[in-house]
Amino acid sequence: MNEKDDEQLGAFDPNIPEEGPSAPPPGWLDCVTGYDEPKGGDTGDQLYPPPPAYNPQPENDRNASVPNVRVPQVSESVAREALLKFVGSKWSKSSKPARNLTFKELQPITMYRYRLETYTESRSSAWEMEPFTGQVVDGPQYGMSPPPWDVPVQQPQRYIDVILKVRVPHSSFVKTCHRCHGCGRTRCTHCAGRGNRRCPFCHGHGRRTTGHGRNNRAGNNRCSSCQGRGRKRCTFCHGHGHKTCPTCQGNRNLMHFIQLTITWKNHVFEFVPDRLPEFPLKKFEKVSGDAFFIDESILVYPIVGFPDQEICDASRKASQEHHSKFSPQQVPCRILQQVSYLWAYSWCPGPILILQQVSYLWAYSWCPGPILILQQVSYLWAYSWCPGPIAGVLIQFSSYNR
Repeated sequence: MNEKDDEQLGAFDPNIPEEGPSAPPPGWLDCVTGYDEPKGGDTGDQLYPPPPAYNPQPENDRNASVPNVRVPQVSESVAREALLKFVGSKWSKSSKPARNLTFKELQPITMYRYRLETYTESRSSAWEMEPFTGQVVDGPQYGMSPPPWDVPVQQPQRYIDVILKVRVPHSSFVKTCHRCHGCGRTRCTHCAGRGNRRCPFCHGHGRRTTGHGRNNRAGNNRCSSCQGRGRKRCTFCHGHGHKTCPTCQGNRNLMHFIQLTITWKNHVFEFVPDRLPEFPLKKFEKVSGDAFFIDESILVYPIVGFPDQEICDASRKASQEHHSKFSPQQVPCRILQQVSYLWAYSWCPGPILILQQVSYLWAYSWCPGPILILQQVSYLWAYSWCPGPIAGVLIQFSSYNR
């Protein structure tokens, strides 16, 4: 396309500026005391470590003692009830063998599960903007903006992940839109602000070759796409040559402010001693019940003196790991609260238990003579069961005829 052809497309309004960058240029935003100085084009969140007063320090040689607990044993009545419940939900046959079973051996094993939850809070900020339509501007004229960790917010329910975004008080100010330079409109980049574009089918000539005409001559007919005008209306700006500024939405001004993001997150450590390879530990994830030991404080301390040494070691490891991992030196966050739990389960492993064995005998009388035994059949049922007052689950169920 040469310069002469460009002139035929029409003139554009020079008062409508070209569309600028979406991010403010360097030095456009004001500096707010207590917050990082905004960098040109950098709108990413800035993390702020909490002040020393917000971070509790663990005490030396502090431990948590677990009271003596008496784990309930699995009785035959509890085992029978759990088996009948399982048979009723999983087995379509008769539950009579389960009701009439005789326990040959029942040896419960106690299993423990330890869990530590650490609830943390972190704060970050970023510059945001919105079209200014006359709303109230909470700017520096009302006072200084509080530091990130002094902005008051309502604490959510503990141990639930929550993200809250709030506007920092007294951080707002109004400036001319940097994208349209206060015009409210930007020049259409598709038609260079002229409202129409060169027809792509006839290349602006208004006519094009559509095939062979009479006497085998090429036909030079009027372009049906542009109706011979050589130009088409721009579909992006609807022929206006300009579009409403997408940043200020035609309001010409923007209100900038600092948005504070508060993140509450619950970090979980869980440990179950893997002493029984035949029992999958994933089963414990589906088990509910009441913990016999709960310790909740800003900082909880390792468990000592518990009969299961693996639980004590896991508690000490988890406490040290969370205290160091969520310190301001490692992660810019603070620990709000910690809680540790200890559950006990009574588990019954062992070989397949013979629950019931029944023999049937049919006798028939045929003509004169003694009674003849024509058919004899015997049945044997076998179950493998994992009882417990809390973790009562069946891990295998089988039956066979012999």
